[in-house]
Amino acid sequence: MKITGVTTHLLTAKLSEPFSYSRARYDTRTAMLVEVETDEGISGWGECYGPARITKAVVDELGSMIIGSDALNSEFIWQDLYARLRDHGQKGLLIEGLSGIDIALWDIRGKYFGVPAYRLLGGQMRNEVQAYATGLYRRDNGDAAQYLAEEAACYVEQGFKAMKLKVGFGVNEDYDLTRIIRDAIGDDIMLMVDANHAYDAVAAIKLAHKIEHLDIAWFEEPVPPEDLDGYLRVKAATCIPLAGGECEFTRYGFKNVLGAGAMDIIQPDICAAGGLTECKKISDMAQAFGIRTNPHVWGSGIGIAASLQWMALVPTHTPISLSPTQPLLEFDQTEHPIRQAILETPIVHHNGVVQIPTAPGLGIEINRDALAFFKNNI
Repeated sequence: MKITGVTTHLLTAKLSEPFSYSRARYDTRTAMLVEVETDEGISGWGECYGPARITKAVVDELGSMIIGSDALNSEFIWQDLYARLRDHGQKGLLIEGLSGIDIALWDIRGKYFGVPAYRLLGGQMRNEVQAYATGLYRRDNGDAAQYLAEEAACYVEQGFKAMKLKVGFGVNEDYDLTRIIRDAIGDDIMLMVDANHAYDAVAAIKLAHKIEHLDIAWFEEPVPPEDLDGYLRVKAATCIPLAGGECEFTRYGFKNVLGAGAMDIIQPDICAAGGLTECKKISDMAQAFGIRTNPHVWGSGIGIAASLQWMALVPTHTPISLSPTQPLLEFDQTEHPIRQAILETPIVHHNGVVQIPTAPGLGIEINRDALAFFKNNI
């Protein structure tokens, strides 16, 4: 089965209300999707994390290199593309582009054999995952304490048992709002905080000390991703587990993270770290180091579906036992008009639980009318 075409779809949608995290403000959501076509009429879909217009250019170039290749030979294609451009892109945009292609090839493989991708990756350890709500961003207007508390309470009403608060706006302000959110949701809901690497180790340690008593499940990206020494300093200073890795790439990058013992939880993004081919290796490697894997998920329904296929067999955080600690699905609740609209059947949660799709490939079908609508928004 030969690859006959690789098409990129750059989608964009304006938001009804902008929102911000510690380092950026969004008034538009984008998605960069990859469609790989074959001579047997089977197409596969992938998604790239990162700046959409730049990853589009990367995939357009990478796609030209694999025309005529065997679509089922995804391991060789991954290694070949990586090796060709190793001198220029061991991390970042090249790997993000490669991730989208790899995901699409696994979608093709599953459709060819008539099974979900996870069956071809080794089967499944679970058929559903507990999701946590990613939201609690800042708005341009209003009292943050009030609207964040109301939003958090809404997630509890929807059945979420966990949620993540954006921090990185100043230690004292972060502390005040974390305390307010904990009061709003009660003691039985998991609460995580994410600074998006807005702090250095000194400030991150100060914040960690102030919020430790609030039972924080993890402190995400407290310092910049390249500052592994900073992670180690924060880790040594607090009992809060540290999470990170959404800005890390391939097994080679995570080898350094794991070997340093810098994080308690790694968070590879399947649309950035190397696709299904690579992320399966990363999570297996993390288990050997005794480190948990909770995937980072931020994108459209394609990225969610790919993450779920991987999460079907992400190792449990403890050895097989009567009550192993399971990985959690990051389930973005911010406004994203593209996210579910491009799927014929949206991926939804029920009381904070998401079923892993069982249809062939990624288990989804694309709504081409929605695809055309969001492409015309550019």
